[in-house]
Amino acid sequence: MQLHGKCYGSNTASPLVILHGLFGSLDNWAGQSSTLAELYQVWALDLRNHGRSGWDSDTSYAAMSEDLLQFIDAQGFDRILLLGHSMGGKVAMQFALDHPQRVEKLIVVDIAPVLYPPHHNEVFAGLNSVDLTILGSRRDADLQLQASVADAAIRQFLLKNLYRSDDQFAWRMNIRALESGYAQIAAAPRATAANAQYPGPTLFIKGALSNYIQPQHRDAIATLFPNAQARIMSDVGHWPHAEKPRAFNGLITRFLETKRIMDTTDQ
Repeated sequence: MQLHGKCYGSNTASPLVILHGLFGSLDNWAGQSSTLAELYQVWALDLRNHGRSGWDSDTSYAAMSEDLLQFIDAQGFDRILLLGHSMGGKVAMQFALDHPQRVEKLIVVDIAPVLYPPHHNEVFAGLNSVDLTILGSRRDADLQLQASVADAAIRQFLLKNLYRSDDQFAWRMNIRALESGYAQIAAAPRATAANAQYPGPTLFIKGALSNYIQPQHRDAIATLFPNAQARIMSDVGHWPHAEKPRAFNGLITRFLETKRIMDTTDQ
């Protein structure tokens, strides 16, 4: 599938590709992309069933990994720097396992290579409850979402996917495919060959207030990414790039520009 992307900057250094999380889009990374474009040619992408990329019933990481391969081949990139957040982090991990020679360095933001139990039921219920035919504004959609999604910040994040098409609102994400294919999204990235690993430099970033990366995930990380290191960002949750963008961007650039970062807590 041909992915929609946006390029920031024209730096000739290795291109940096950024992948968003579930229910997101490349627009979520506009601020970071603009800042990082001072050092790199940044490509932020919409993954399948999100943003302005195409829709498909296949929500597997194998399929999304191949989408990314098609994109970088079309751009003529030999190797890339790769960053993924949440679901996008799983796509990034799958791609690095499938095509390790194409990834110079890997950054995974607040997700581990493990199966997660379902935890988006309320979000899907809220999205399905929105009657697009009667909406007059995003405020109307927000009011309908409130019954299922209490957190105002999450509602605003979801509503970024809402746009007006002719005289009616529509979603930029394929809610039906994401919900029916949720088991594939919750699944762990898989090494397709026996004992396959990504041996390159890898940075896992955890939000200190988030429970997505846990001590019991260390073995899974070490098995697939033997050259991984970790950094914990204090006072942030699952969206460290949005909650502390300056610290996050500094962490990213230090990793990309140096060989090693100590495994420690960001102060």
